[in-house]
Amino acid sequence: MEIAALVMWVLTAGAGLRLLVRWLAEGGPRRQGTKVTRYPAILVLGHPTLAVLALAVWVMFLLTERSVYAWSAFGALVLVTLLGFVMFTRWLTGEGGKHARGAEQGFPAVAVVAHGAVATLTFVLVLLTAITASR
Repeated sequence: MEIAALVMWVLTAGAGLRLLVRWLAEGGPRRQGTKVTRYPAILVLGHPTLAVLALAVWVMFLLTERSVYAWSAFGALVLVTLLGFVMFTRWLTGEGGKHARGAEQGFPAVAVVAHGAVATLTFVLVLLTAITASR
């Protein structure tokens, strides 16, 4: 299960990287719309940065099998998920809804849904692994 979580995490990162590159190519922070759909740089950069740090902690768990690393990675992943959910709801008021303004207009719905689906699976696998590691 630990390796499955790692694989899902890497797939999630790949899909997220695709969205980030697209956002930057479409103008990123220079092409912001209304305050409703605006993606603050701290949000766009904080989400993947924290996700990579959490992934590094997960790798530490895989190397040491210490449950404290599994729970630390999960805690960071909770924050990553919250930041991702904020971006998702802003995207819904944009491309997914009717009020898109700015660089997020270019996000393909399939990529957003794929990233979210794989991220959800990662979240569940990390939680289950952390619970198992604590026993």
